[in-house]
Amino acid sequence: MDRNRGARTSALVVALLAAIAVAGCGASDDSAAPPTSGTATPSTPTENSGQNQGRPFTADPTIVGAHSIPFTSWTRVSEDRIAVDFQTGAPECYGVDAEVTESSKTVVVELRSGKRADAVGKMCTMVAVFGTLEVPLKTSLGDRLVLSAA
Repeated sequence: MDRNRGARTSALVVALLAAIAVAGCGASDDSAAPPTSGTATPSTPTENSGQNQGRPFTADPTIVGAHSIPFTSWTRVSEDRIAVDFQTGAPECYGVDAEVTESSKTVVVELRSGKRADAVGKMCTMVAVFGTLEVPLKTSLGDRLVLSAA
């Protein structure tokens, strides 16, 4: 009887380990990522005093596979320029670009991240980088609300 119990316990352990291994080997494609579209409700990032700025990024409209990303905070650089703070991949491989929609009450920034055109086909490390991008405005910010499109 003891021998059957040991065989069943061993079989149970093997089955459990196999189930854990299968669960950990899910698909790694981007199809599981939520779709990005212009229908998302803009979020309100916090105004930053300018002390926690990340690594400076330059806007790059040539990024490949661009997708919207949120920014967590922003800083007033001048009356017609703000800096947005975000997380993306290493700047050697990933870039950002922004599109601004202004109204009398709001400034909505759609920040997009993607692979740099000169990094396509290259191996890139998967690290998160805290970055900052300065964004020009058409008119003075004044007391308008700054929103993230993502």
